[in-house]
Amino acid sequence: MATRASIVTGASSGIGFAIADLLGSEGYALTIAARRPDKLEAAADQLRAKGYDVRHVAGNLGAEEDIVRVVRTHREAFGRCDVLVNNAGAGFAEEIGKLTTKKLDLQINLNLRSIPLFYREALDMLTAAGAEHGNALVINTSSVSGKRGEALLSVYSATKHAVIGFTQAMNKELYKRGIKSTALAPAFVDTPMTDFVKGHIPAETMIQTSDLAESVRFLLRLTPGCVIPEIVFEQPGGVTLPGMV
Repeated sequence: MATRASIVTGASSGIGFAIADLLGSEGYALTIAARRPDKLEAAADQLRAKGYDVRHVAGNLGAEEDIVRVVRTHREAFGRCDVLVNNAGAGFAEEIGKLTTKKLDLQINLNLRSIPLFYREALDMLTAAGAEHGNALVINTSSVSGKRGEALLSVYSATKHAVIGFTQAMNKELYKRGIKSTALAPAFVDTPMTDFVKGHIPAETMIQTSDLAESVRFLLRLTPGCVIPEIVFEQPGGVTLPGMV
């Protein structure tokens, strides 16, 4: 049985994959989850090639039944959860007068609704880890759009604001169980999700996924008496796109 184990959502690429890789290097067994089976299996194979103990579960992470399945698979494989990374998300730029209901629901379900459901399903394992070492950790991926509302990204901004608020609430509710929560709030990160802006912002000038992964290494090393409720990652000088002010 693993001595430390973690669940990482949205882990087939980008930020989630980088964090999963970091956790594997730190000795954590991994359950990774994402929507597309082919991409997820390829990511799992890459992580296994490094010697990590990995399970992978494909599914719609905005759907309750798939969230339950991810956590159940993890529990059956490893029996414990020391780190939960709620990273899966989606964002769409739309004018409010042309808002698409399908995209509205997808962002609310994936960016926000999934997070309390993952907490609920994994709470027994997180509580056990907190009782053992006082450093059970939940990482929730927000965005700088969760710190300031942005035109065209109104729904995305709203969900990411909610992630920060929920993270704050969890720190107040769960600290006696030894469970800490941290929201990561990056500006543009060089991932496939930001391909739409790379004509304006060169990828090499963006925040890198390794920056966020290294922040997780730091969080893992905190003493039980210290919690970092959020970390904001900005690009030097800040970046504003035309129409997003």
